[in-house]
Amino acid sequence: MPELSEHIQGILATLPQKPGCYIMRDPGGVVIYVGKAINLKNRVRSYFQERTDMDRKTRKLVTHIADLEWIVVGSELEALILEMNLIKKHRPHFNVRLKDDKRYPYIKVHLNDPFPKVTVTRIMNKDGSRYFGPYTSVWAVHQTLDLLRKIFPYLTCDREITGLDARPCLYYDIKLCTGPCIGAINQEGYKQLITDLCAFLDGHTDPIVGRLQREMKVASKNLNFERAAVLRDQLNSIERVVEKQKVITGDQSDSDVLALARADGEACVQIFFIRNGKLMGREYFILEGTEEITDNEVIGEFIKQFYSEAATIPDRVLLPNEVEEAQIIQQWLNTKRGGEKMQMFVPKSGSTSDELVQMATENAVETLQALRSQWEADKNKQTQALAELQNALQLAEPPNRIECYDISNTQGTSSVGSMVVFEQGTPSKGM
Repeated sequence: MPELSEHIQGILATLPQKPGCYIMRDPGGVVIYVGKAINLKNRVRSYFQERTDMDRKTRKLVTHIADLEWIVVGSELEALILEMNLIKKHRPHFNVRLKDDKRYPYIKVHLNDPFPKVTVTRIMNKDGSRYFGPYTSVWAVHQTLDLLRKIFPYLTCDREITGLDARPCLYYDIKLCTGPCIGAINQEGYKQLITDLCAFLDGHTDPIVGRLQREMKVASKNLNFERAAVLRDQLNSIERVVEKQKVITGDQSDSDVLALARADGEACVQIFFIRNGKLMGREYFILEGTEEITDNEVIGEFIKQFYSEAATIPDRVLLPNEVEEAQIIQQWLNTKRGGEKMQMFVPKSGSTSDELVQMATENAVETLQALRSQWEADKNKQTQALAELQNALQLAEPPNRIECYDISNTQGTSSVGSMVVFEQGTPSKGM
């Protein structure tokens, strides 16, 4: 254990015995770790006490601490929420964190608009809109929207909707818009379409199918065959999608199934999204900073980071193993559901829920293996490219850092410049 500086000793002497968060910084002032505690004094001091059970990662962390500060809060739950926000803000090197630091995309339904649109966003606001996600791929979001638009032809243009326009746009002619601009659908009918779209994204398709079937029969009985044909096509599109959704449980509750795979310091969490007993989709996430910490800690940190950004919290979260701080995490998830209680548990061995976790685990392992192979192939390509560049430029060694500059001006004045950096053959996003 390194000798403590007078500065750190002074801070340790003034730590309060209250709940809160602590922030550790390196000599350059960079935040390298954020933690929380029920008792700040006891928790922070434990880092600087010689212990046989201290892992190498924590020992390494302690050698880099040059300064620390703390924030007192009113409860353990408040400390949990503050810790998540600080980790999201600073992305400390020694904390477990989602690998991709950009905001993940969501589907946004603008419910407050007279004729709601459906868009893609990376920011969730409390503006009365419905959000679905997060998704790990923008491509996957747009693929989902393309499918939704064929089933529920929602509005995409920015024109003011009065219902009095003389002509619709091309999307109406190719059946990708219901034409509220020309009065082909009224506000009530359009909002029902959007309600169905949201229910579809929630996985609740049976009520939609039942209502559309009834409306189709009424339209046919009233000799409104054009309307009946539209409803028939909508039903056929929904049923084609539903047929591809695997029914995997008789339980009608909404569940997220979490699984973990690890290899050589890499960690991959796979999530199955089960809605109304059907597997609606899956996503995977890669985590950093997982070296020398337990599976329980990895899953616990992932739950906090993922569900702090998730648009919805399901009725149940099925886990591959117990998580640290399960009680306080579940309390936090309940508050995000508006006080409605949810369950977070490890299924009993041999149960249907356990089989779901095992299936998700197999997918997590396969996903991580595929990603590692891809990363290795990319690394080989980069190494080869740098070697070719070294040869072409007759350099003594491969260029590990490449800086590219662009200087421009307006008629000899107002000069501006930009720089991009490549390190080890890949873009350095921090520059």
